[in-house]
Amino acid sequence: MKKLIIAFLLATVPLVVVAAGGGVHLDAANINLNDKASLQNGARLFVNYCLSCHSAKYQRYNRMARDLGLTDEQVKENLMFTTDKIGDTMEIAMDPADAAAWFGTAPPDLSVISRARGVDWIYTYLRSFYVDESRPFGVNNLVFPDVGMPHVFWDLQGLQRAVFNEHDGKKVFERFEQVIPGTLSPQEFDGAMRDLTAFLSYVGEPIQMERRAMGKWVLLFIGVFFVLAYLLKKEYWKDVH
Repeated sequence: MKKLIIAFLLATVPLVVVAAGGGVHLDAANINLNDKASLQNGARLFVNYCLSCHSAKYQRYNRMARDLGLTDEQVKENLMFTTDKIGDTMEIAMDPADAAAWFGTAPPDLSVISRARGVDWIYTYLRSFYVDESRPFGVNNLVFPDVGMPHVFWDLQGLQRAVFNEHDGKKVFERFEQVIPGTLSPQEFDGAMRDLTAFLSYVGEPIQMERRAMGKWVLLFIGVFFVLAYLLKKEYWKDVH
């Protein structure tokens, strides 16, 4: 048994390290999947800023409409490109070979990124781009060093630089400093990235909204069944005592 436990810990420790963003502090996303307005805004941000490079090929537009409280017409008018159909999945037209040539690697599909990385990782990553002239797109990322992705939200967030200090011979991040302001305040930008993170969490498991809604009824049933089972047990065992 001890060997099995040790083997399990050795197998899961690397996953914990990856999920923690390589030692970088991850901010709590605090998403709310019951907030339809947040999910709708997240969908808008995803379509306008992410979908040109990143697909979500396991998510259908009509399923998204149903889950987010939108009509098919609203999705067609605001969240779809003209060539797409309401029953299509969220694919992109970019050729993977071209993408690899432009970015160094083909941008990944984001259908299950929230399950692979975690919502705190996504939320922190989206807010952690900083100016780095040595990089091809002029930016780097604190959570994902040397990432090949440009800062697509720079117009909303503006540009910031990262301040590092030396600690025990190591380069340690201290804070961000604003270089160029964006169209959103820092608080508004954080809220927008929280909405996008919530949408990516939903895309990672669309059924979770129904599952969570059903969960309270399951717990209620278990509670009632426990009471009935206890009373039945007392009835059966009263003559024994």
